[in-house]
Amino acid sequence: MAKKNAKKSKNTSASIARNKRATFDYKFEDKMEAGLSLMGWEVKSIRMGKVNLSESYVFLREGEAYLFGCTIAPLNTASTHVVCDPLRSRKLLLKRKELDKLQGLVDRKGYSIVPISMYWQKGAWVKIEIGLGKGKKEHDKRDDTKDREWQIEKARTIKKAVQQ
Repeated sequence: MAKKNAKKSKNTSASIARNKRATFDYKFEDKMEAGLSLMGWEVKSIRMGKVNLSESYVFLREGEAYLFGCTIAPLNTASTHVVCDPLRSRKLLLKRKELDKLQGLVDRKGYSIVPISMYWQKGAWVKIEIGLGKGKKEHDKRDDTKDREWQIEKARTIKKAVQQ
């Protein structure tokens, strides 16, 4: 019997998870990339796509940045000898200059640091994009919704005009 030339389907997208709620709730002034300090079982769970960034945030303590509230669900087969805590705070790997900048803006100007997305870099490293922004007011959210709906309506109108 001849073997079939079956290729494994690889996930071509480097994206792991996105925090869609963050772009709705915050207006970002600056974005930066940070590494993430993970345990082995966490990397295995991330490869399986068991990550939730929806209610996570970044806080600064003793000159270090930590990701809090990010849920990485443990796999049953990943590790039997390690106690897995899906909600543990994970250290962000940033340079001292970046940490000082974040600390100053959070302390003086009242910015919030929120994770926007998690992705693979070069296939092996987990990176997280964090945004430095301020919370939107209710009227700002309504304006964004109006703008988004207007862009959709405008695209429909242009498409109809081109087809006729």
